[in-house]
Amino acid sequence: MKLLFLFSRNKWRSLTAEKIFSAYPMYDVRSAGTEENARIKVTSGHIGWADLIFVMETKHSRRLRSKFNDEVADKPIIRLDIPDDYKYMDEELIELLKSRVSEYIELPD
Repeated sequence: MKLLFLFSRNKWRSLTAEKIFSAYPMYDVRSAGTEENARIKVTSGHIGWADLIFVMETKHSRRLRSKFNDEVADKPIIRLDIPDDYKYMDEELIELLKSRVSEYIELPD
């Protein structure tokens, strides 16, 4: 299964998500940002590749739908509701990500 994590600038939350979920061999994981100044900017290729798209906040799904409405029409977009209060690989962020994402995918023990 292919997981895409989208956030604003693709620096802290999305990179953390990409790193921790890449450790599970049953998932292919990528991350990108929705803003112009993102480290890696989301493209229609990212969206076409993904089976599941995770965003942190409502603004990310709005940006995605406004820019790629046709591409995301049949894609599940899951909002995790995790604020931009964390740095890369913050322990609390890792626990939040695992907890919220595990509602949608299976994580081995």
